[in-house]
Amino acid sequence: MSYSKITGNGDNTILTNSDGLRQGMAEVPVQGGTMSAYYAAPAVVERPPLILVIQEIFGLHEHIKDVCRRLAHEGYMALGMELYQRQGDASQYTDIAQLIQDIVSKVPDEQVLRDLDSGVKWAAAQGADVTQLGVTGFCWGGRLTWLYAAHNPACKAAVAWYGKLVTGHSPTQKEHPIDVVDRLHAPVLGLYGGQDASIPLEDVHRMQAALAQGSEAARASRIEVYPDSGHAFYADYRPSYNPADARDAWAKAVEWFDRLLD
Repeated sequence: MSYSKITGNGDNTILTNSDGLRQGMAEVPVQGGTMSAYYAAPAVVERPPLILVIQEIFGLHEHIKDVCRRLAHEGYMALGMELYQRQGDASQYTDIAQLIQDIVSKVPDEQVLRDLDSGVKWAAAQGADVTQLGVTGFCWGGRLTWLYAAHNPACKAAVAWYGKLVTGHSPTQKEHPIDVVDRLHAPVLGLYGGQDASIPLEDVHRMQAALAQGSEAARASRIEVYPDSGHAFYADYRPSYNPADARDAWAKAVEWFDRLLD
């Protein structure tokens, strides 16, 4: 991303403008009704490749919308969906443990994967080239990025930011990224912090070993570890933000998508 397209608001929070983009909220048809979503796409690009953006544990908030705009400035249509919508409103919570107990633990992986498929169909109707499909996600969404890359055969590229690898957020989650390496359809770039207490390096090393024995896409995957960063090092609105590592990781993510999506 060209950082000339973004401006700060006085702290570390990045605000990406919408100049040259078509963007806004939408209602995406899903099983049982509709789901709120945010999309952004370059205004002058016909049939841009699609990248699904999977939210952090906190839901579809301004940071995720901003990431969508960043990707749109790179030439992609980006779509973020309010994936907790059936279970509750994450924006009403300030306590993470309570949020996990009340909402996150009740969101089945199968439901999320199905809703993301619905998002792909909606984006196709809006002019996205869904034959060039990527997915990226952060924290809660980072884990699901790995799962979606194993779920949808049309997926060609994935970038997972500090998502859990060998565990989940609920006993109802039966499979984790390490369990699906044989089924990956898309190469995944994993971006992780070496100081992340929630995802120990032992888990990262186990995942790297599993990828080396997995599908062709798994063997083409790569995990990048930033030794000085902790969890959520890309989240510019949080104290965990590491500007240097965030910039480097973003450049690697964009290169990954540019190389794998036409």
